[in-house]
Amino acid sequence: MIRTLAFATGLAAAVGLAPPASAQSDAPPNAVFLVARVTLRDPNFSQTVVLVTQTPDAHTVGVILNRPTPLKLSQFYAEGVPTHNYKDAVFFGGPVMRQSVVALFRSETPPAAPAFHVLPGVYLTMHPQNVERLLSLPSPDAPRYRLYAGFSGWSPGQLKSELERDGWYVMPANEEATFRRDQGTLWKELHDRASRTQAQAAPRLASSAP
Repeated sequence: MIRTLAFATGLAAAVGLAPPASAQSDAPPNAVFLVARVTLRDPNFSQTVVLVTQTPDAHTVGVILNRPTPLKLSQFYAEGVPTHNYKDAVFFGGPVMRQSVVALFRSETPPAAPAFHVLPGVYLTMHPQNVERLLSLPSPDAPRYRLYAGFSGWSPGQLKSELERDGWYVMPANEEATFRRDQGTLWKELHDRASRTQAQAAPRLASSAP
């Protein structure tokens, strides 16, 4: 438990909840999709697609894209925060700090508060200044964004170990899949695509082996 709390605290600092923040809003985009293989049995990640980025201190952090929840955003905020402006579901971002709200949002310019630049013009943040600014904008004026309860995280070396045990496919990330309205078929589509790509690559690799 102590290790888990220390890890969560470190990631919270990285995404801007506490100084020193290591999230670089103006850094180059740095994200991929992790697509759970059918052999991955962890109930938190079974049949999930996770958008992840690597922090400067070699941790990996991200959010699960395809786990909508029945949670109400008002459960996370005191009165006065205009949660009614958010019309989408609150998604389950991962098992770390489930009571915290994480935002994935579109912005033409780097946000004022710390955030990770995950895709061109797309940022990931836990910083209240960023999240509450998004909520303050009426729906027609708001940029594309989605909110998550909690996030996913791996310490240095942990994700490498899971990849070596064939827990995940790694695929290029893109904005269209990240924000698609119907996430219900996302995992199957990406999983089938990744498995086909791997099957097609296997004969080529075998024929080129010395």
